[in-house]
Amino acid sequence: MSFLLLYVTHPSRPEAVRLSTELLRQRFIACVNYIPIDSTYWWQGELQSSSEILTIYKTRKENYEKVREFIESAHIYDTPCIIRLAEVTANEGYEEWIQKEIIS
Repeated sequence: MSFLLLYVTHPSRPEAVRLSTELLRQRFIACVNYIPIDSTYWWQGELQSSSEILTIYKTRKENYEKVREFIESAHIYDTPCIIRLAEVTANEGYEEWIQKEIIS
């Protein structure tokens, strides 16, 4: 049994919580981690720096498209960062919990 980790950035903690809470309510994800980060990037021809919140979502492989589509439609950024990390495995009990908590 394996699952996906999704790496998604947000402009603030309230925005990250808003989007993540809806993903949890819809049972598209089993868990989210919030990590404050500093980012530097090119945007519209200019070098930008900002503080952001990185979320790491844990979901079933078959839920990827639903989660991606929801984030793209609900995210405050015009071009949200949604990175599907390689399929991962964990201890058996944790993987069973993830599978149980998510509705396909």
